[in-house]
Amino acid sequence: MKFRQLGANESPPIELLLLADPSRKLVEEYIDRGQCFVAEENGVVHGVYVLLPTRPETIELVNIAVSEKEQGKGIGKKLVNHAIAHAREQGFKTIEIGTANSSISQLALYQKCGFRITGIDRDFFLRHYSEEIYENGIQAIDMIRLSQDLD
Repeated sequence: MKFRQLGANESPPIELLLLADPSRKLVEEYIDRGQCFVAEENGVVHGVYVLLPTRPETIELVNIAVSEKEQGKGIGKKLVNHAIAHAREQGFKTIEIGTANSSISQLALYQKCGFRITGIDRDFFLRHYSEEIYENGIQAIDMIRLSQDLD
């Protein structure tokens, strides 16, 4: 598996990004402001993530997605760890990530990768998404915020 940043003339794998965030509008907005990385094997993209600088010395991992047929193979963990390493190499002091209250496996993954819960953005998904989102039989209502110090 090879990880690389997309070049300026390359189109991001939008359908893959929409697996993690169903709002095309939001995805397109942060793609324009962030750095998009892909995990590929033999020219086939299996995973993607986007890093977005938010404040001085802080960067956010705003989207991480693995193709449905490749899920459960450890690619997500490799993507998260690659994002952490890249943010550290760029000199950022903190990396943040947010996920839905209903994203049980993602919450577990992020904590296994060293993130700690720092807050809850109440009603985030009610304010920013016109359609209800359900995962694991739970409605996505609140955004769980996590961060990791990179020092």
